[in-house]
Amino acid sequence: MIMKYAILSQTKDLMPTLGLGTWQAPPDVIENVVYNALELGYRHIDTAFNYNNEQAIGNAIKKWLNDGKGTRKDIFITTKLPHVGNRASDVKKFLELQLKMLQLDYVDLYLIHVSFGFHCDPEKFTPLVKPTGEYELDMETDHIATWKKMEECQKEGLIHNLGLSNFNEIQIAKIIKEATIKPQVLQVELHAYFQQLKLRKFCEENDIIVTAYAPLGSPGAKDHFVNKYNYSPDTFPDLLGHPEVKAIADHHGKTTAQILLHFLVKQKITVIPKSTSENRLKENMDIYDFELTPEEMNSMKKLDKGEKGRIFNFLFWKGVENHPEYPFKLSDDKD
Repeated sequence: MIMKYAILSQTKDLMPTLGLGTWQAPPDVIENVVYNALELGYRHIDTAFNYNNEQAIGNAIKKWLNDGKGTRKDIFITTKLPHVGNRASDVKKFLELQLKMLQLDYVDLYLIHVSFGFHCDPEKFTPLVKPTGEYELDMETDHIATWKKMEECQKEGLIHNLGLSNFNEIQIAKIIKEATIKPQVLQVELHAYFQQLKLRKFCEENDIIVTAYAPLGSPGAKDHFVNKYNYSPDTFPDLLGHPEVKAIADHHGKTTAQILLHFLVKQKITVIPKSTSENRLKENMDIYDFELTPEEMNSMKKLDKGEKGRIFNFLFWKGVENHPEYPFKLSDDKD
């Protein structure tokens, strides 16, 4: 596999444009998956404290390194500050805990996972919940103060690159204005139905690399969100079965997943599809040896539904829309 890379601003570090997403992957499964992915040629692994699998991922990385398959510099590890630690006083505490679980001296990229914060159960490291079912929001979330602490951790060598996830343009602009080290990566939901054109233009103008989570429309999330507050199975699109995508896939002798991923990577977007199947891991890598025609690219671009295509608005956390830093508009307006 010929890997393709994005060059991060300021550090000029290389981030592979294809990574392995690990959300919804339980520890007893993901350890072998990560090891196998590294064996196949993946060099970018994306995780988060909230995924509850950093220890297993750390075990896989350590085994791969100890087996002499590569060096630490060969791999790019992304993780995220959790919603229950989204405050300056908690940044280093959570980062050091995550580094311990990952069994690493540093992470290549550290993101603030969401723009809002919750009060934390100190024993479980989960959000506190009121008797009404609403989550206990930390209404004093201060992005600038949190970012400054992350900058300190970068200077200490615990983090190589800094970024954000699930932030809007206004929030990002405020951080850029006050930052010494500007955000280098923004990770957001992005797929054919939700192409985030305005946000992507903003990021391009500010030298921010965009990473797409749910690049295939998160087909596995439908089961995960069964009976979740404010979610129904109709929320999740069948991009893999879309007739237009199928027709393009047939023309190139590719799978619909490969078309959806190639469509994004071709536009300089990093993708982190999640899979635990070795066959699909291989398929997801095989996206660099063909080219969509301009007509096919335009056909894919027309699938964009704007805000109506968004899947993840985080309203499964009851009451989260009341947080002053809730990032998404709750209208059906098209971008």
